[in-house]
Amino acid sequence: MLAEEVTSLKQKLIEYASHVDKMIDKSISGLLDKDEKRLCHVAEVDEPKANNLEVEIEELCTAIIAKFQPTAKDLRTIMMIARMNKDLERMADLAVDITDSAAYLIERPAVKPLIDIPFMAQITTQMVKDCIDSFIKEDKDLAVSVCAREPVIEELKDQINRELLTHMVSNPATIDRAFQIIRIANSLERIADLSTNICEDVIYIVEGTIIKNLQNEDTA
Repeated sequence: MLAEEVTSLKQKLIEYASHVDKMIDKSISGLLDKDEKRLCHVAEVDEPKANNLEVEIEELCTAIIAKFQPTAKDLRTIMMIARMNKDLERMADLAVDITDSAAYLIERPAVKPLIDIPFMAQITTQMVKDCIDSFIKEDKDLAVSVCAREPVIEELKDQINRELLTHMVSNPATIDRAFQIIRIANSLERIADLSTNICEDVIYIVEGTIIKNLQNEDTA
């Protein structure tokens, strides 16, 4: 009975993750395609569904623990799913932040061609997909590979910020638009960071090992 409940909980989390992944993809494609309706759909339809899924998963975690008092790997799995649930909720909020900035930008002239943002978004959305796949398959190696991609995203974010700062200094009229692009880059970087959080939780579920502690030992 407990195994069935945990399986159902996992399926609900996968549903939530897939929904959030689509929100991120639509927020970026809406920006690139200048599609106002798509952006509005993320904020007005997708976000309320995300909020409902987050609450449903939280309640399921609480109910399973209260009913079955699980131990060992089952307890680790439920506790980590509860943490992943919060990370996905933050990702959904960040997708909405991207749509807000995108809606502002598509109505105004471009500051510069959007080259780095789509590349950054491509890597970030793949990290999200892979972190969920690592959870579904309990694939430690895939989870570790996701964590290894985070520095690439950090570098892209810093590069975008540096370039836009130059634009703002040389042409103050671009400040508001440049700020919105920076906000998108920062949101993508944060989504990538949350993906690594989920992968660290996957490793904990599989091995009972906290990856941050291993990293600290390696650098000691």
